[in-house]
Amino acid sequence: MYTPNRSNIVQIQRNTPEYPVRLLDLCDPPDSLYIYGDIRLLDLPMIAIVGARAASPEGMATAHYFAQALATEGYLIVSGMAKGIDGAAHRGALGLGQSTIAVCGTGLDLVYPREHLDLAQTIGIRGLMVSEFAPGLGPKAWHFPRRNRIIAALSLGILVIEAAERSGSLITARLGCELGREIFAIPGSIHQPLSRGCHQLLQQGAKLVQCPQDILEELTNYPKPAFKLI
Repeated sequence: MYTPNRSNIVQIQRNTPEYPVRLLDLCDPPDSLYIYGDIRLLDLPMIAIVGARAASPEGMATAHYFAQALATEGYLIVSGMAKGIDGAAHRGALGLGQSTIAVCGTGLDLVYPREHLDLAQTIGIRGLMVSEFAPGLGPKAWHFPRRNRIIAALSLGILVIEAAERSGSLITARLGCELGREIFAIPGSIHQPLSRGCHQLLQQGAKLVQCPQDILEELTNYPKPAFKLI
């Protein structure tokens, strides 16, 4: 059962060594973060995988596949634990026995969406749950753009798989671009509404991705830390 509460959720302050240095790239970094799970994961290189909540079966399979391939190469998959692409990415990494980070738009004693209760439980045991919102705070519309900026800042690169023209995934990608992160997008049919957001990103300079190697070759300039979980 998912059991984080005020006694086992850890709060880390911005002026402490545990605070992720990449968040300091933000103009408004959180004063503190609440975490539940393995804090050591914050030291690992991360790639975000984000996309549509109402994703197609093909999009879900693609997110699962890319998450597994990138996790195998040593990158930690970070996403927002939403329905659709986010959930598929988390499950892809977990399916290989790897860890994953979920950045949440609520306090960590709550699970949103409720359909992801089992997923949250697994991430809490084998990964890390992160939020800037205190325990007890439920979902609010303005929470999710703030969550997205944390996903963007933590990541070396952001992969968008299926996104409508106006979506939170595009917000995450654009924030990442402003922060100097690598932006990747998977193209789709011109007749598919969920391809339009990715096509916008490609027109704006995102890298077109057809396979995981397309991402890996762009990240060769980022040294991986000599840090390994035991």
